[in-house]
Amino acid sequence: MSDPESVRRSVLDRITPDPAERERLESVAARLVDRTRAAVAELDADLTAGPDGDVDVVRVGSTARGTWLSGDRDIDLFVRFPTDLPRADLERYGLSIGHAVLPDGHEEYAEHPYVTGTLEGFDVDLVPCYDVADASEIRSAVDRTPFHDAYLSARLTDDLAADVLLAKRFLKGIGAYGSDLRTRGFSGYLTELLVVEHGGFEPLLRAAADWHPPVRLDPEDHGTATFDDPLVVIDPTDPERNVAAVCSGRNLARLQHHARAYLADPSPTPFFPPAREPISADAVREHVDRRGTTPIAIVLEPPALVDDQLWPQLRKSRDGIVRALEDRQFPVLRSRTMVEGEPAAADRARGTGSADRGRAVILIEPLRESLPAVATHRGPPVAVREHAEGFYDAYADDGDPYTYGPFLDGDRYVVERERTITSAAAFLAEEDLSDVGLGAQLVDAIADREVLVGDDVASLADGFGRQLRSYFEPRP
Repeated sequence: MSDPESVRRSVLDRITPDPAERERLESVAARLVDRTRAAVAELDADLTAGPDGDVDVVRVGSTARGTWLSGDRDIDLFVRFPTDLPRADLERYGLSIGHAVLPDGHEEYAEHPYVTGTLEGFDVDLVPCYDVADASEIRSAVDRTPFHDAYLSARLTDDLAADVLLAKRFLKGIGAYGSDLRTRGFSGYLTELLVVEHGGFEPLLRAAADWHPPVRLDPEDHGTATFDDPLVVIDPTDPERNVAAVCSGRNLARLQHHARAYLADPSPTPFFPPAREPISADAVREHVDRRGTTPIAIVLEPPALVDDQLWPQLRKSRDGIVRALEDRQFPVLRSRTMVEGEPAAADRARGTGSADRGRAVILIEPLRESLPAVATHRGPPVAVREHAEGFYDAYADDGDPYTYGPFLDGDRYVVERERTITSAAAFLAEEDLSDVGLGAQLVDAIADREVLVGDDVASLADGFGRQLRSYFEPRP
């Protein structure tokens, strides 16, 4: 067993920004703040920037708090406007400032548009918000962020900041870091709150190892709102918000598993997991043969959606297709959504794998692929005269050669009749799936789908090799 302190030191040596890296970031951030204030000053005579002005420019996020991992290059600037400024003007001013500061930047959208771009190798978000007096008075979600920053800055010591780095790197390594809707894991703010609340990285792991979801943490004892999530962390700056709302039960369980493993045998491995090689087509075929199932892959060309739109649409579509199969008596062993170019979680943590998006796949593995040509249809008990006679009369002389009965099974009328869907693959390849509960933005793409069955899914190894390996060789 490794010594926990030696593991801690060795990991921190690899993830803590050195003085030169910190100095470079601070220099670029200072220039950005100056440029932002200058852009505000040029906007309108009624708006002034600076300590005593109407518009405040603040740095937020992990690089402002000193809780950023070496190699991270994100600088977040918020421009706070007076609350009496109309929303349309806030958006207009915010975009004007953003484009002035980041001439090559582009617009993205949270609750309102903002500008993101790069400067001297750093990724920069320049976000307008309202300068509200309290987080409970927010007019948009981004208005909370400066309060988050102030709350954590007042509580983070140097030791806790180092433990935040360990926690972030640990969560990245196990594939549970990130509040995007692809990952549905632990956000940076949530991670920092958990470290502060528990007093360090290892105390957090010890607590997590014994959690029994649903878990509720309330750092400021607000004690009012209720939430139906596996992990609830009441926002200390806004008692009506669960900071962990996006965190899935699977990622909570993943933290628990790896926390127990690390506490039992501390090691740098979960922080820096080895990359998994893409699986080969031959290996996929071997798995399919060994499992004795008939996997079915629905391959589509997704529309141009950002990740936070695409992934919920894919999952909704997968869930609808699984329900449709199970309603037709094709129970599903396992299913998965995949996007071409998306590396596996551990590889994302290492920064390996392509970021270019291509095809999307909904992989379904039914327990059986085919069913008999007839299906049992049970009627009402004979004692329920009106309904029983109606059922009997409907099938007694229908002339269909596939209709067997009506006959009695116990006290009920029963018929055996032709099954309209006898093949899961044929259903997925040939039927109109638009009414099974697909994601609305994927209906057209799924209508133009390609369906691969059985061994043919091995052809997806070229493009989905890492994701197929994690499917056929799964780990916690």
